[in-house]
Amino acid sequence: MSTEEQPTQQSAPPEPRPALDDPGPAAPPQPTPLPQHKIRPTRISGLWLAVVFFAVLLLFLLIFILQNSRGVDISYLGMHGHLSLGVAMLLAAVCGVLLTILAGAARISQLHAVARRHRRADAQHQAAAPRQAPQP
Repeated sequence: MSTEEQPTQQSAPPEPRPALDDPGPAAPPQPTPLPQHKIRPTRISGLWLAVVFFAVLLLFLLIFILQNSRGVDISYLGMHGHLSLGVAMLLAAVCGVLLTILAGAARISQLHAVARRHRRADAQHQAAAPRQAPQP
């Protein structure tokens, strides 16, 4: 080891301060953020949205009925009656929805019957398969 003094390095003169509009050197990289937990929608939240939607829909129906309160004569299959126009139109719309539901229910029951038939045929086919001996 030597006892001689080591030459010191001279520091560079300080750099002038950048102006306010100068972006200056790039900022150091930020650490990556932690992953966020994803909250999945629940059935209750879906129910809440459905309740709000139907409440708004009922409000619009109420406004429709109140604005169409003029009375009209209704005749259907020999029956005669007197209703407000809004109620008569709403009744016609509800009957149309019920007919659509009836047609959908018939189609769903038809598909259930076909699926049941296919499941039974598959079960019988699998039950019969082990009985057959493999041929050499």
